[in-house]
Amino acid sequence: MIGMLRGKVWEIQAERLVMDVQGVGYLLSVPYGLLAKACPGQELVVYTHVVMREDDISLYGFSSLEEKQLFLEMLSVSGIGPKAAISLLSTFGAVQIESAIISENLNLLTKVPGIGKKTAQRLILELKEKLKGHVSLPMGGDAFSSQTPSPLAHSEALQTLLALGFGLEEARQALGRQKDGGDLTTEEQVKKALRMLAGGQ
Repeated sequence: MIGMLRGKVWEIQAERLVMDVQGVGYLLSVPYGLLAKACPGQELVVYTHVVMREDDISLYGFSSLEEKQLFLEMLSVSGIGPKAAISLLSTFGAVQIESAIISENLNLLTKVPGIGKKTAQRLILELKEKLKGHVSLPMGGDAFSSQTPSPLAHSEALQTLLALGFGLEEARQALGRQKDGGDLTTEEQVKKALRMLAGGQ
């Protein structure tokens, strides 16, 4: 199986990127954090996992082995498929997800589209003990107290802007300039981004 790819970013899509590895284009579904940092022509090392089904073969990519390992741990939980696991990583990132599971933070986990209370409870029940000792919390012990918004917090807003016809790069820049973006709803983020894209404040 394909465990790692090293090549150049060929194309960036809404939720996926194409990597050129010695003339072969690999289409990868990746968390938004990796997507947000990538740019065409950039050389990347991506850790990968292949999901094979009867009617589909999908390739998932991650910026670190730790992120890939958390993805695999989440896949082992009943009710969590690849799309749900990627959605979790795209919304909060690996450290916040692990911290939420260890601290049994149901409210945070259920903010992710497609993750209901029962699924979040299974994540906590099956992964809490496995993940203990993996997380390095910032000073104060709360991974959610940072004043810096997660770079993954704009996922739904980005999708909305792309659906409205804006390019990926301009949409990312408009959302990235929102210092309070992590405290805004998706609708508020989109409205603020539209004002920026229109030349307003």
